[in-house]
Amino acid sequence: MILSTKEVNGVVQATILAVEANLTNADQFKEEMITMMVNGAKLIVVSFENVNYIDSSFLGSLVVALKYGLPRSIDIYLVALKPDVHNLLTLIRMDKVFRIFKDHEQAMETLS
Repeated sequence: MILSTKEVNGVVQATILAVEANLTNADQFKEEMITMMVNGAKLIVVSFENVNYIDSSFLGSLVVALKYGLPRSIDIYLVALKPDVHNLLTLIRMDKVFRIFKDHEQAMETLS
């Protein structure tokens, strides 16, 4: 299991447990994300608070999860990105694809 999850007010808060989000855990991440969507999640807030490094295979899994969710009206928000991870996502313009917030609280405020 790469994600620790809890549900708060109908929103799944998922925290990536790995310090490195890479090829070794990309498929497991994708499977866990899609399972949450199949089980009825309509918004998944993914915390990167533990992640110091992310590679292209993990980014691919993140995009696959998003592509699975979009036609089903499921949103994925990203929170608690460390500066290096945030800079990479900005560099490859993923900040235009995903909604990125400072933390879970800030993400939840947008729902009010």
